[in-house]
Amino acid sequence: MNITMNYIAEVIESSTTRFVAQTRELNGSPPFGAFVKVGVSPTAIAMICDIVTGSTELNRRPVAYGKTEDELREEQPQIFELLRTEITATIVGYAYGASMRQCLPPQPPRLHSFVSCCAPEEICEFTGRFDYFRTLIGIGGTLSDELMIAAIQQTCQCHGDAARSWFVRAGKELSRLLRDDYDRLESILRRVTI
Repeated sequence: MNITMNYIAEVIESSTTRFVAQTRELNGSPPFGAFVKVGVSPTAIAMICDIVTGSTELNRRPVAYGKTEDELREEQPQIFELLRTEITATIVGYAYGASMRQCLPPQPPRLHSFVSCCAPEEICEFTGRFDYFRTLIGIGGTLSDELMIAAIQQTCQCHGDAARSWFVRAGKELSRLLRDDYDRLESILRRVTI
């Protein structure tokens, strides 16, 4: 897994379970639930679980001007230099050389490492097994379910013609993991659109 110079963000906070990265461009984040990668040997594989746009200065909040973004860019372009978009991503695995593992990497991503989107082939390879489902379920709460739905939908898109068979396998794994919580399982599967 090589991180190209077409990075989307740069890591500004890091731990073994998640990282925060500032996007290159304001509002330049991939969607919620997107698979991303960061670092080299090991390369952490994560899913975007939060996207926040706000002020670069912690003590100052943006104010409403009653104008469209285009009007503001024309009249007061300096406002946009004081804003940033940050993503938070939950780590679901890592790649070390040619092998992919669905567990936490031995070290967190380094600060100032570049974050890139995973290619469809990388997503297909990583999601060939379902051990990362346990990590997503373990997050708890509504965020966990929403992230699971996003993971399933994105993976189905990457699998193309094989999406239906992958979805059936994913559904069986989810039913095994959530066997004691039928309502939660049904809620997740009902909201998935493939």
